[in-house]
Amino acid sequence: MMGLPDLAPSSWFARSYDVAGKVVLITGAGQGIGRELAAILSHRGAQVVVVDIDAGAARRAADEVGLDAYGIGADVADRAQMAAAVDEVVRRFGTLDVVVANAGVTPVPATVRTMDPVDFDRVIAINLTGVFNTVHPALDHIVSARGHVVVVSSCAAFAPGMGGSPYMVSKAAVEQLGRALRVELAASGASAGVAYFGIVDTAMTHDMLDTDDLGRELDAMLPWPLNVRISAEYAARTIADGIARRAPRTIAPSGWEPYALLRGAINVVLDHRLAADATVHGLIRAIEQRR
Repeated sequence: MMGLPDLAPSSWFARSYDVAGKVVLITGAGQGIGRELAAILSHRGAQVVVVDIDAGAARRAADEVGLDAYGIGADVADRAQMAAAVDEVVRRFGTLDVVVANAGVTPVPATVRTMDPVDFDRVIAINLTGVFNTVHPALDHIVSARGHVVVVSSCAAFAPGMGGSPYMVSKAAVEQLGRALRVELAASGASAGVAYFGIVDTAMTHDMLDTDDLGRELDAMLPWPLNVRISAEYAARTIADGIARRAPRTIAPSGWEPYALLRGAINVVLDHRLAADATVHGLIRAIEQRR
């Protein structure tokens, strides 16, 4: 009886993955983590495709990254645009080996009761559906190349979501999408990983935590080491090193590791304590008064 070809997945995943000569598509790469990752992978010999909703930013980032980089303007929330972007990459380079679904946004601070449903839809469309729109049209090419997919989740996926639940919801769902991809792609000799980050020092973080009064108050409530910030370059290097070993997951900073591993028990206690905390109650009331 004819069976599946022997792809020896266990030995395949034990191998390192050299991006030199590989074609890598990165979304949200006009700035921040994506821009830094493009530079790192280009330096390691990859042909990098910078995708950003701002076409000008994508082209500028590609020009700055190097001669092998290529910029495309596309909105991850637009399924047709992302399918067209993948088609353009394959036409231009003949293959697509690695996809990093990095694009993301944060919501306007609000409780579930007071949030604008339009904002909820916007965050889900970019952070979750946008990841699907990025990865799905690329998967046949990834399988053919026995390549690798990275979906960028967040440590927010397993943290309490009060005041910003659309972000936490989207990142938790992205985690599950990445886990599904890891198992499904293994049957074809390809691989996938989930990247988790705590607080990354980017423009999005500054807007959310540093320039906003309530954001600063929320930031002050985070205990060490959860309040440790990392640079976009550090986060990008974590992803790049994860690709090099086909890592099923990467997490930075390392202080989030115990929380990630023990979240089932920690969250039971943490949710109870937060629900009873007068300071949290005051913060929630302040958020609701804004609306």
